[in-house]
Amino acid sequence: MIKRTDIQKLIDSYDTTNISIGVLGGHSGLDVCRGAKKHGLHTIAVCQKDREKTYTQYYKTRTDGRGCIDETIVLNKFADIIKPEIQDKLRKKNTIFIHNRYFWVYFDFNDIENSFNIPIYGTRGMLKLEERDVPKNQYYLLEKAGIRYPKIIKNPQDIDRLVIVKVNEAIRGYERAFFYATNPRDYEQKAQELLTKNIVTKEALKKAVIEEYIVGAQINFNYFYSILNHELELMGTDTRRQTNLDGLIRLPANEQLEVLKYLKPKIIETGHIAATTKESIIEKIFLLGERFVKTTQKEYPPGIIGPFALQGAIAADQGHEEMVVFDVSMRIPGSPLTRFTPHTGYLYGDSISYGERIAMELKSAIKTDRLKELVT
Repeated sequence: MIKRTDIQKLIDSYDTTNISIGVLGGHSGLDVCRGAKKHGLHTIAVCQKDREKTYTQYYKTRTDGRGCIDETIVLNKFADIIKPEIQDKLRKKNTIFIHNRYFWVYFDFNDIENSFNIPIYGTRGMLKLEERDVPKNQYYLLEKAGIRYPKIIKNPQDIDRLVIVKVNEAIRGYERAFFYATNPRDYEQKAQELLTKNIVTKEALKKAVIEEYIVGAQINFNYFYSILNHELELMGTDTRRQTNLDGLIRLPANEQLEVLKYLKPKIIETGHIAATTKESIIEKIFLLGERFVKTTQKEYPPGIIGPFALQGAIAADQGHEEMVVFDVSMRIPGSPLTRFTPHTGYLYGDSISYGERIAMELKSAIKTDRLKELVT
């Protein structure tokens, strides 16, 4: 495994007056590059062939100052970034990479941990903890932090309430074919239907997570932990847009029943909507984040660096509101809309994006010769 000390030695060889910010061409790449450009940093987008025009054409940097992508590297597939000649090119540009969801969708964790010899802003070893089938994963961290998460039912025969079953698709392994069940018979019937249609495999079904379904207002708490000043910030709050679920729930109930005869609900992430919260729960939001940060520092030192998110629903049980977390993002979440919620404006005067906040932290670290503390 690439050691943090090795990455820190690599930083010693960098020209810190000429740092480049590297991103994969997707997810939150434009948000990161916009913030980096605003603060005078060079940007590099590593793209996949046939998916590169957003970066090579539409948002490339122009001579008149428009755009935010200074340079692109187009590869046959994202995983080719591991090739020595590509890494060498990035190092020569003094690149610090900002990781996102694409790292665990398109790469093998072992490649990132053992072969990607480029400084990553954040904690590279924590990316895999988003997966539910690895030891000491997000559920373990939530439990240690005393944060409520849905009850996990290990045996389908023990289903005694409404559950959501999270199973990876057969074709697109990084997407999940969610389905709902209320009892063992309901589970078996729906699972068999997905197997018959080759939507999932038996192997994937064995690894599926069966979670208690939380009835509540779904919301994501998006945070930023500054390792420079040891302070947690709330970047903003949002909610997800998912297809085809969002289209289904907009139909009248009787029409939903008719439509469901011909198609099944899918929960594929399409985008996010900025969603404000009541001021009275802000303290609760911070307390959850602070407990999670402290737990990661104890269990996986140095712990969370920079962006992360606790995603779930606000449940109203026994007369009080409580956040139930069913997903944790151990990196920048897919939420560029955070700048449209007011939380960072309360702290900085104007609302800022994740990309800008990351650039601010990196610039501060460069100025104070503390860059080594931000990378792994």
